[in-house]
Amino acid sequence: MVASGRWQDLGKRAASAVLLLPLAIGCLWLGGWPWAGFVMLGLGGLAWEWTRLTGGEPRGPDGLMLYAAVLGAGGLALLGHGGWGLVWLLLAALATTLRVDRPAIGRFWLPGGVLYIGLAGLALALLRGAADPVGFANMLFVLVVVWASDIGAYVAGRWWGGPKLAPSISPGKTRSGAVGGLLAAMAFGGLEAALLGPGGLPLALLLAAVLSVVSQAGDLFESWVKRRFGVKDSSALIPGHGGLLDRLDGLLWAAPVAALLGLLLGRVAGLGEFLWR
Repeated sequence: MVASGRWQDLGKRAASAVLLLPLAIGCLWLGGWPWAGFVMLGLGGLAWEWTRLTGGEPRGPDGLMLYAAVLGAGGLALLGHGGWGLVWLLLAALATTLRVDRPAIGRFWLPGGVLYIGLAGLALALLRGAADPVGFANMLFVLVVVWASDIGAYVAGRWWGGPKLAPSISPGKTRSGAVGGLLAAMAFGGLEAALLGPGGLPLALLLAAVLSVVSQAGDLFESWVKRRFGVKDSSALIPGHGGLLDRLDGLLWAAPVAALLGLLLGRVAGLGEFLWR
């Protein structure tokens, strides 16, 4: 029998998902300004958490520089100027390295946060693209794969347990969880592709597998950062999950890789299309 302690946070996680998922899907479906507002609000929250997590000042110069970097880049992308958004982001990352009065923050963690959060914001804005069915289907595919990978890893890891995946970084993660996340991502990603993009199933399965691995790497990265700073959660904004960084760690890695894969596959029209033409 599975120990009940393994599932003690399941109720809070489920309740949070019930509240947040309809909001996310609704904004994604509407596109345009609802999606723009949702992305910008998320970027602001992520920047606030990253500044706190890395020892910066959310209401001081550290936070202001990070807000300006990620919100400026995201805003440009949402207005259809993704190239200028990337330029803004790179210049901001360079500028934050000059934070000489806070060298421990400026040399790595502040510019790292600019790129970590900012690139994901660009990808979320550009993958959705205009308010059309293609942009919705492609962005939904990325979200489904990341969510399925996270849930599959959670369930498989707690059900089967077994050897740890990376005990020095995240003692709670298991190899069985990693496999479960991969299989769940491929199953649900393939299902979404079959329903919304007939004919793209083999490619969808491959992309789902890649994005699942990337998403799980993002989860491990976030665990490493939190261990580096000696905290359990990035904040307490989401009951059962911790903060936005805790909940979106996989997406922060998967979204930029999805956009890059779309470009490499030659199937991105204005960075709006990813899987379907």
